[in-house]
Parts: sequence; structure tokens; C-alpha cells
Amino acid sequence: MASIISCNLISPRIPNNGIRFATTQNNNSWLTKRFVPKCSKNANPCQKLKECAISIALAVGLITGMPSYADAYVNLNSYNWALPDLSVLISGPPIKDPGALLRYALPIDNKAVREVQKPLEDITESLKIAGVKALDSVERNVRQASRALKQGKSLIVSGLAESKKEHGLELLDKLEAGMDELQQIVEDKKREEVAPKQKELLNYVGGVEEDMVDGFPYEVPEEYQSMPLLKGRATVDMKVKVKDNPNVDECVFRIVLDGYNAPVTAGNFVDLVERHFYDGMEIQRADGFVVQTGDPEGPAEGFIDPSTEKTRTIPLEIMVKGEKAPVYGETLEDLGLYKAQTKLPFNAFGTMAMARDEFENNSGSSQVFWLLKESELTPSNANILDGRYAVFGYVTQNEDFLADLKVGDVIESIQVVSGLDNLVNPSYKIAG
Repeated sequence: MASIISCNLISPRIPNNGIRFATTQNNNSWLTKRFVPKCSKNANPCQKLKECAISIALAVGLITGMPSYADAYVNLNSYNWALPDLSVLISGPPIKDPGALLRYALPIDNKAVREVQKPLEDITESLKIAGVKALDSVERNVRQASRALKQGKSLIVSGLAESKKEHGLELLDKLEAGMDELQQIVEDKKREEVAPKQKELLNYVGGVEEDMVDGFPYEVPEEYQSMPLLKGRATVDMKVKVKDNPNVDECVFRIVLDGYNAPVTAGNFVDLVERHFYDGMEIQRADGFVVQTGDPEGPAEGFIDPSTEKTRTIPLEIMVKGEKAPVYGETLEDLGLYKAQTKLPFNAFGTMAMARDEFENNSGSSQVFWLLKESELTPSNANILDGRYAVFGYVTQNEDFLADLKVGDVIESIQVVSGLDNLVNPSYKIAG
């Protein structure tokens, strides 16, 4: 089980659930070009409809705190408008827990382990009930998960990759013992111990599911095969020194990078981390909507590869649910896939993605951002981000403190703590 990473607080942090408004930054990276739409009296009827629709979306964004179309720098003359299917909008709340998103994003198909996972995740909702009454619901969750594990254990074991079976069996033993311990916690009415034990058990479940992945599941297109690729997952710790902040002095953010669904994007980032590219770099944007960094000093807006003396760029990379490999170089909007859902959605606070020029899909290089909004009213594939920017990871510990970061705060270091052996074609090892 991963250790808990703490942040050095100066004083108690007071949650701020108020609406934050984006501000303009003076660079050309993602979401920095501002366009404020309005309803024009002189435009043709179609044009007026488009502009008014954007204005309405902007107004809703300001009221609800959701990202607005103004932030996306929409080109009214070329934008292909299509309303999402109504069933998408009312399909239920999105999964917002980064751990759950990462578990469901694994390239596995094992119903038995998912039936163990789901009731354990539902404990989070059960704990929203006040007082010890929550424990009645938690007990039902635990019993359901225990029953699912007993009934489906043989199917879970059969789903383990042969090379990882021993480790998977060890985790299953810990999971069984842990559920007995959680049952005892509930019987003893120790509510405060439920959430930590739940997290531990879900870590075991996630580990079992990762042990079901046998090798890398697909071939990256030939034109990208020589790039740094993360064929699996890696975990990094990002240590940030916070300036002029009364709440926090220093914080370490744990980030899980998903190379199963974004091998080129995640591989590029890990390669830059190993070059210490981000060490000492400042946070360059923090406006309540995103936190962004990665623009080096000088005229270049991305990483200059010393072996070529040119900016290294990577393609837009989007994995769609139901597909075996990512889509490269095109947004889902470009492809007309308006109902498609991404495997790594912009649902969680702290979703990590690659920044790029708005109208150049393959212009990503070194600038990255973390989303500070949760997808409440805009489930996956019904917002302006999914399918347009490449998500490649989630902040899994201390993500709430991202909102405390400000422009000028310094990234002291980013270090890979696990999964470096999943990186192939590491360019940082090439001399010069």
C-alpha cells in the first residue's frame, strides 16, 4: 500500500466552494486565447443562433462554475454544432474519484472483479449519511463485496496474467482478510476507521486488476513507435514550494500516469521528468479553472530536443471506450464521434492533460495542465474538453491542494516512484 503523502500546512485550510473565474495569461498555450461571444444584430440567422448559443453557455458557466465556451476560443464560422443525445445528459452522475477512473480504464474484461469493486466504492456514498446510521449502509456494501468475492474468486483468479498470478493471489488473500477487518470495524461502530480501510481494500482491488493485464494490449502506430512510450502505468511525486500562501507552505502531489490509454503522451512526460525538465519551473497559470506549467524560458513554447535542436511535439491521443487503441491526430469532434466516451475523462478534480495550440491537434510538447473543476452537469463526452485534449493521468493524493497553487509557485522536483521500467525508447539516455 502506498504511503500517505502529506502537505506542510501553515494554518488550517478553509475549503472554498465559491465560483472561480478564469483570467487571461499572456501565452499561446491551451485556453489562453480569449473570445467573448455576443449576439450580433447584423449576423445572418444561423450565425446569430450560434453566437447566442455560446452566450447562453457562457452565462451558465458563470453561474454554475462550469467551463465556458469562451475558454475554448470557439471559431464561429467553422464550428460544427451538434447537440449531445438527451440520454447522455441524464445518464447519471459521472465517476469523479480518480482511483475509480483509473481502475475502470484498465484494459481488462472481468465482470467478477468489478462486482467486488463496485460495492466497495459505494461505501463513499454510504458515508455521506450522518452519524453511525451510515454504518448500516456500509455493512450492506461490505457484505455484498464479500459475497461477490467468494462467488467469483475462481473467475478472478482465472483472469490473472500467468506472469503476475502469484502477486495477484497474494493481493486477493489480503483483500479477503481486509474485508473481515472492515466488517469488524463496522460492528464496533468505528466510523472514522471505515474510509482508510476502504481505500486500502480498493488499492488491493486495483492491484489485482492490474495483474490481469498481460503485456501491452496493442501496437502504437509506426510513425510514433520510436518516441518515448509508457507501456503501462507509472507513478510520480511532484513537490511544489508554495509562495505567499497563508494555508500551505509545501506540498507533494502523487500522480498516476496511464500509458495503457495514452502511451505517447505519458511517455513524453516521463521522459521529460527524467531529464529534470520541470525541476525549478514555476506554475505559469492558476486561475481557478486549471493549473498549468511546462513553458520553458526563452522563445520556445515546448521542449527543445538537444539531439535535434528542434521542438519535440507529440500527437493528440484519445482512447475511446470500446476501442482497442487510441485515436491519433484528430479530435472526436473532427471524427464526428459526438456520442463516444473517452476512457480517461475530465471528470476528476486534478485530471492531468497535455496542453496544445487550439487549432493544431499535434502541437503538444511539454506544457501540461490539471483541471480544477469536477464534471457535475456535463458527463463524459457532453463537455468541451473530452475528446479534444489528451488526458494521461490523475492526481491521486493531495489533489485538493492544487487549488491553493498560484502563479510563481515553484516545482522543486518531479520524481518517478514506480513504473519507470514501463518506459521504452527513453530519449533522456541519449547523450547530447
